[in-house]
Parts: sequence; structure tokens; C-alpha cells
Amino acid sequence: MFRKMMLLATLMLCVGMVSAQMQPAAASAPAKITYPQTNTGDTVDDYFGTKVTDPYRWLEDENSPATKAWVEAQNKVTFAYLDTIPERAAIKARLTELWNYERFGNPRKEGSHYFFARNSGLQNQSVWYQVDSLAGEPRMLLDPNTLSADGTVAVGGLAFTDDGSLLAYSVQDAGSDWQEWHVMNTQTGAKLPDVIKWAKFSGASWTKDGKGFFYSRYDEPKAETKMTGANYFQKLYYHQLGTPQSEDVLVYERPDNKEMGFGGFVTDDGAYLGITVWQGTDPKNRFYYKDLGQKDAPVVRLLDDFDARYAFVGNLGPVFYFQTDLQAPRGRVIAIDLRHPDRKDWKTIVPESKDAMDNVSLLDKDKLVISYLHDARALVSIFGADGKHLKDLELPGIGTAAGFGGKTNDTETFYTYTSYTTPATVYRYDFTTGKSTLFRQPRVAFDPSQYETKQVFYTSKDGTRVPMFLTYKKGIKLDGQNPTLLYGYGGFDIALTPSFSVSNLVWMEMGGIYAVANLRGGSEYGEEWHRAGMKMHKQNVFDDFIAAAEWLIANHYTSTPKLAVLGRSNGGLLIGAVENQRPDLFGVCFPGVGVMDMLRFQKFTIGWAWVSDYGSSADSAEMFKYLYSYSPYHNIKPGKYPPTLTVTADHDDRVVPGHTFKYTARLQAAQAGDAPILVRIETRAGHGGGKPTAKIIEEVTDEWAFAVKNLHMKINLPTAHPQSAGGGQ
Repeated sequence: MFRKMMLLATLMLCVGMVSAQMQPAAASAPAKITYPQTNTGDTVDDYFGTKVTDPYRWLEDENSPATKAWVEAQNKVTFAYLDTIPERAAIKARLTELWNYERFGNPRKEGSHYFFARNSGLQNQSVWYQVDSLAGEPRMLLDPNTLSADGTVAVGGLAFTDDGSLLAYSVQDAGSDWQEWHVMNTQTGAKLPDVIKWAKFSGASWTKDGKGFFYSRYDEPKAETKMTGANYFQKLYYHQLGTPQSEDVLVYERPDNKEMGFGGFVTDDGAYLGITVWQGTDPKNRFYYKDLGQKDAPVVRLLDDFDARYAFVGNLGPVFYFQTDLQAPRGRVIAIDLRHPDRKDWKTIVPESKDAMDNVSLLDKDKLVISYLHDARALVSIFGADGKHLKDLELPGIGTAAGFGGKTNDTETFYTYTSYTTPATVYRYDFTTGKSTLFRQPRVAFDPSQYETKQVFYTSKDGTRVPMFLTYKKGIKLDGQNPTLLYGYGGFDIALTPSFSVSNLVWMEMGGIYAVANLRGGSEYGEEWHRAGMKMHKQNVFDDFIAAAEWLIANHYTSTPKLAVLGRSNGGLLIGAVENQRPDLFGVCFPGVGVMDMLRFQKFTIGWAWVSDYGSSADSAEMFKYLYSYSPYHNIKPGKYPPTLTVTADHDDRVVPGHTFKYTARLQAAQAGDAPILVRIETRAGHGGGKPTAKIIEEVTDEWAFAVKNLHMKINLPTAHPQSAGGGQ
């Protein structure tokens, strides 16, 4: 759980590279853009004897007057360009129209109460509600929209006491990863004076008696480096309610290892403090625990070899259940008895299968609910705690099932099902009856029967079989003229599974095909698939993506002048790399909040944690050369590049905006053609988490407008019909 939080919170050769002198064909040459003048410096770094220039190093300082002036000038050029696109207003209107639908998160039961998130449609942030029974009248508990006028303050984590009477919640400002924790009484709505600062990549977990909670934090940073300084030496604390943070008890730290991070949580029976110990974004972790029933009990290093992933599932007394990839790259469930913790006494409860094990929950006293990925689509099975297979859940189709949360003794659980044409629909599963019932179904003003999703498989450069999802309006012609958006990520053990998106729906309404390639580097086929796309195998990710584009063209779904490619974060790195390697292949490129400088990423905020997936330029001469060979910023050569719109934000303290600033400046200087190279820099926003609905709509509007202009699309967006229903039920 804490590694996934970290990944969402952290978070990407040149042999055979096509020359940058090639460019996609265009129907007509656009007017040449005059870019703001960007000064260059004379910075040179020495990596194992290789001199590397970094002429735009000064753009790493986002607080300098020069950088701020550059940002203002670039935005002025970008928005002047976007303002000339006639279809932009219609795209925004349609996005706004479709986005205005009621949606819900999975309910969670705490004590005798249920809590859930709801968005009425265009609210910038979802609102939390409380209800005493599932059929009862909801009462508003927490409205993040009241925390700022522009909706840029978001609520991140929530933690309830065992009886549901108190709530600890974290607040994040303008998209920053920094968290400030507050406490409120759920019955009266009164806010308590407790405030926790300088938490990051942390949840909160209350003791059984509700007198305090565990959390993780860093030392207070210097003001000038708060958004860019490296985050090291995380510490685990206990906060007693009603006391100042200065009196919080330090539970665990590791001054001998600055990279260790700690996710502390109290087991459902209240007997133990579990501590998930992470180090970077590697799936491998350690696991420690502390007996809360014994005063001054030591922290026991139960799993300390850092040899595999050990995701805590739950415990039945002293027997702890873990999901692990130890000797099982696609995952298995094991049980460790704390009274006999030696490896020879570990028991395999659910062995590895042909499908990748995605998530495991322990519910209904002794039931294991296991979600699998079968070619990146969801399968869900229920087992007994003894490993006996009890049943499979029936799902509506090719999609994603997520949730299945709750406490060990809960006899019910909630999950969402979604697909590319099905908005996230909430179901309640009753262990007593063994049935799922529809709990909440969003209604979106479109007809899902007009669309279809198919899964295809293509062959990558080295012969690897890679899956890809295609979604589009029924009846398309395979004439190579369909505007197509190809999306990819490929890293950090994260799978791309089917999900609903208003943005992508509007793209398809405009006549576009939406394609998602399940590249190596993700978890679609377990840890082996992940490792095939990391460190010295990162080129496999780029090859997989290029092969996906070539397959779409060869099979006449689209053609280069009609093909747009998009990726964010690690996916932004992907787009930057493939644009350098195959500028002839794409009609439009959207590198978003990307890791573009592969030689220096580890020097900022949590970037050091990505070394487990990327390697580091300081590791060895061999690793440096490999990173240098594909680093998007360093592999820009003078030549003609496709139309490119990069995206970043001024409060991104995960992938700092300097990555995109430097990359854009260099690409603008290298562009020999007339295709636009623009950057869109959002203000009071971060890496993406907690971004207000209004800002999301504006950003997508600009991306789709840029695509419409540069792919020469003719669009005729429909008018919404309020009685239409999405959901595919």
C-alpha cells in the first residue's frame, strides 16, 4: 500500500536512431513562430571523463527572476497560438458538458458509519459525506472546495478512528506533495487544534483507543529549497491527540540509511504496529513490526533482506499474510507465524498462477479477495485463508475492478468497475449472500453502445508480444485517416488497465481512436515484465511504443500525419525519448510533466527514489552512458521535429518543472522546421494529484485543440442529451 502511495506520490541506444532531419508530412506549412529568446550558459559536467554541456541549467531555479520571466514569455506565446484555434471553444464546452455528472468513490465503513466521496459534477474537489446506513440521508463531512477560492487546495489522505468518531485528514496546497494533517470530530464537525506539518508520502493510522496516530515526516526544509530539495531521512512518529507536534514521539528512524522511508499502520485487531519500509520505487521492501500490547516493545525486523516485495494483507492473531513476488514473479500469498518466523516455516497459501496478482485483501474473518490481471484486464477470485478457492466474481466485461477494502471482520466490501466506455460504477459485495449489487451508477450524457473496445497484440522489435487496447466509435474505416491518440507509460511496476475518461470520450467523439499500449516496465505480467523495462532494459519500453505506432499505421487505423502520442511523468520521458528517436513517426507529441534530464533527476525532491527503476548517472560509467544515450534533454539534435506541446506546472515538486523548461528550450533552439514547439505552464498546480476540475478541463481543451489544428482534424461535436446514460449496464 505504501509503495503504491509512494509511486503515485513520486512517481523513464541511440543505436539505429532515425536522423532528426526527417519529419511527418503536413497538409500545409504553418506560420513560423517566434519563440522567446532563451539565454544559454556555459555549464559543463564531467561524467567519468565525458564532458556534458548543460546550457539551460539556469532554468532549474524556478524562483529566479530570469526563470519567472521566461515562464511568462513562453506562456504568452503558447496561449496566443492556442487562442487562434477556432475549435477550442467548442471543445471546452463539450468537455464541460460531459464532465458535469455525479460520481462517487467506494464507501468505507468506520464503526457504525459509512463515509464516501462524491462530486456533483463540476466541483473542483470531491466532497466527503457521512451516513449512518447505506439507505440513510448523507451528511456533508468535509468540503475541500471551501479551503481555497480557486480549488487548488486538496484533501489527500484520510484516517478514521476505529469507531469513526475522529478523522485525521491531510491537506495539500497547489498540487504540492507536502502534506499538513488536521483532525476533526466527525459527529460535530468541529476541527481540533492538532496540526502536523512536513509530512510527505505518508498516511496516518490511529491506535485502537483513538488517542493518537502514527505518521511519517521529513525534517523541516529550508524555504528556498522546499520545492526542489532532495527528501531524505524520513522518520516515523506517534502523535498523541491534544499535544503539540514538538512533543510527538519518534517511533523509528534509520540515520544509517538516508533513503529508507516508513509507512506505519495499526493492524485491524489493534495488536501490532506494522511498518512497511521502502527504499526508492523498487517493488522490493522490508517489513518490521512492533507489539503494541507490550510497553516499550522493540521494533522487530521481521523481513529485512530487501529481496522481494512483501505487501501486508492482514493478520489472524500472530499469523501475518503477505502478497509477495519472492520466487513467484507473478505473485503469491504466504503466511508467516510470528512465533515461528524462520523461512522454513513460511507457508504458501495461494500459489503463483498464470496471471499477475494485483491486489489482495483479507475480509469476512478469513477470506482472501484477490485481484488478478489477465492481459491487463481484471479478474477477481475469493479464497479461504487456508488457500481453498471459493469462487470467482463475475465482472461486466473488459475493464478494471478496484477497491475491495475494509477490515478483517467486515462481511461486506465495495468495489468500482470501469472500462473505456463505463464510468466508475460502485458495487457492494455481500459475503453472506455471495452476491454483488449495484450501489451507485453514474449517468453521463453519451451513448456507450456507439463505441467498442478491442484488445490486440503486436510484436515489438525483439519479438516480444505486447497487448494494446483500442477504443473508438463503431463503424470506423481502416483507411489510415483516423486521428489516433496513442498513450503509454511503461515503468515503476504500474499497469495501465481500462478506465473511463471524459477527456478520451471527447477525443473519440471528435472521430479519434484512443489506443493504450501495455509496455514493458509495468506490472501487466508481473515482476519479470517490470524488470524487462527498467535500468539497462529501458530501451525496450521505447521500442514497444514505437512498435505500437508502427502497428497502428501498418494496419491502416491511422497514419503519421494523424497520429498523436501522449504520456505523463515517466510517460513524459517516454514521449521525449521516442520523439528524438523517431521524429518521422508522429504527427503530434504531448510530453507531460516528464523526466527529461536523465543525468540529474536524482538531485531533486524524491527523484533519488527513481534510481531503482532508472539507475543513476553516478552509478558507473556504463550506467551513465546508457542514460545519456536516451535522455530526452541530451539527445535533441538540430533538425525537424513534429508539433509538440509540453506541459508542466509551477508547483510540481515531484518531477520539478526544470525538466520541462530545459527540454523545451533546447527543442525550440533545435527545431529547423515550422512545426510549433510550445510549453504550457500551469500556475498553482503540481504533478497532477488534487488538480481542480476547472484546471483539468482547461488543460485538456488546449491539448485537444493543439491536436485538432496540427492533425488537420474536422470535428463536429454532438450536443449532450441529458437522458442518455453511460455505464454499459
